[in-house]
Amino acid sequence: MKALLQRVAEAFVAIDGKTIAAIGPGLLVLVCTEDGDGDAEADYFARKIANMRLFADARGKTNLSLLDVGGQALVISQFTLAADWRRGNRPSFSGAADPETAEAVYGDLCRRLAGHGVPVERGRFRSHMRVSLVNDGPVTIWMDSAKS
Repeated sequence: MKALLQRVAEAFVAIDGKTIAAIGPGLLVLVCTEDGDGDAEADYFARKIANMRLFADARGKTNLSLLDVGGQALVISQFTLAADWRRGNRPSFSGAADPETAEAVYGDLCRRLAGHGVPVERGRFRSHMRVSLVNDGPVTIWMDSAKS
């Protein structure tokens, strides 16, 4: 599993010009399910995303989690994070999980994140979306559960 977290002041996703989900302060989470991912990865990523200290405390020190600040998460499935771009000029996405598995793991991740107390909004799986955000910081974190 891979995820790109961006701390945002706000973010929204639209399909065909209509906003389908929006958040205020929190995290935009772009997530990719890879071959072999399942419950364990969804659980681990949800726990880490909910508890990772990415927000400033009263002294300005990055010491608070999404849960601590009452932030929200906008979670978007993005299989292109699995891109292998090293050979040729057309990236390969063969490391991404098949759509049925990916959708199930994506849904599980969202449910588990909500289960930790994080308000979760979602993109629409297998849809062309326009994602807008105001990055706060900027703070961007790359998560990769690479099994080496």
